[in-house]
Amino acid sequence: MRDRLNLTLPAEMIGRINELADRKRLPRSAIVEAAVASFLSPDEADQREAAFSRRLDRLSRQVQRIERDVRVTADALSLYIRFWLTITPPLPPDAQAAAQIKGRERYEGFVETLGKRLQKGQSFLHEIPDDVGSPAMPAHEGESD
Repeated sequence: MRDRLNLTLPAEMIGRINELADRKRLPRSAIVEAAVASFLSPDEADQREAAFSRRLDRLSRQVQRIERDVRVTADALSLYIRFWLTITPPLPPDAQAAAQIKGRERYEGFVETLGKRLQKGQSFLHEIPDDVGSPAMPAHEGESD
């Protein structure tokens, strides 16, 4: 179904429509209809801009997640190192060789356990709620950057 629409346009524009209609051998209404349809539909540049915006939003969220994960990892490592250095007494020279052997065994066990977790897709960071470690979260008491 088609409806009639009467409109007024500047004489120069009507001349350009007539010229294009003659050159393309199309009715003037087809030229005006195509122009209005083009104006009403998003053009390629708008679609491209919308796609870029969606991608940038997704990348921004991914970067925020990576920043959070790095912050949580660094905080966990620093807390562990502080704790280990605080509670580990120095060893007498005659116990150091045995401690080094035990340390290598424990390290190998750690690497094996870590490898198994990673193969299963398990991650310590996935066990932490999303709101922990976000910039809006206050630091724990006694901690500073």
